[in-house]
Amino acid sequence: MTTSGDIALMLLALAVLAAWLGSGWMMVAMARRLRVGLPIVAAEPQRPVPWRGIDVIAAVVIMILARIVAQMAINAICRTTPGDASAITPQPDMTSQLVAGVLAMLGGAAVTALMLLRNGASWADLGLWPLAPARDLRLAVGGLALVLAPLLAVAALLNRIVPYQHPIIDFLNQHSDPLAIAVVVVAAIVVAPIAEEFLFRRVLQGWLETLPLPLGPATAIGLASLAFAAAHAGHGLAWLPLLALGIVLGVLVRQTGSIVPAILLHALFNAVSVGLLLLQLSGLVPAS
Repeated sequence: MTTSGDIALMLLALAVLAAWLGSGWMMVAMARRLRVGLPIVAAEPQRPVPWRGIDVIAAVVIMILARIVAQMAINAICRTTPGDASAITPQPDMTSQLVAGVLAMLGGAAVTALMLLRNGASWADLGLWPLAPARDLRLAVGGLALVLAPLLAVAALLNRIVPYQHPIIDFLNQHSDPLAIAVVVVAAIVVAPIAEEFLFRRVLQGWLETLPLPLGPATAIGLASLAFAAAHAGHGLAWLPLLALGIVLGVLVRQTGSIVPAILLHALFNAVSVGLLLLQLSGLVPAS
């Protein structure tokens, strides 16, 4: 008798096969473009970003302060939570921590954008204009087809060397209620792609591209990708495939001048990762 677990495994096997076929198809398409002298992603006309290193430092400070303010707000809410006056001051739970992180990322990115606009940057400089929905979605889906299977395979191999650990996994193991899942989904699929692509790919990488670096834009993309991977260090070796993902995202932003396709690709990749995590935690598919 076929169980729901068997069906889930068969569907997962088909999805894995489709992911590898998509990756192979994209590699062949890229090779054909390179063979005839075309870039992998067509370059759009754009100008160098107008901000300087001091603005990048200010952006980092803003993000740190946003996190501190959000954490202080959560701590204050916990202290005012009704309860036994003799009990130890309650600490923020993981749901509250995630909400604080979401608010910090959105608030920090928004304040940074306002600062840059006030200093003379345009919406085009920020990588948010002009919009090209069809192109952006096509690039995001194509990028996902290219990287999904190889990066998840590498992540699975690295997990056998150093097991991947993350507070969110422990959190979801203990909390499977709709609110907890919704907070994780919003944080990983909506907020993180927007804030991280803006800060790493546009603010940092955009500034690095204005510097006289060896190999020019390639070095700028590499350094920004290293910073992106380093921000995700501390949870096993998962930062290594994220370094490769960062390079792909960096190339998209460099060629198009827009962070929108990178945001969409980042969101799609995170959506698949979160979906697989939820399937594993539900027991429908094995963790391996």
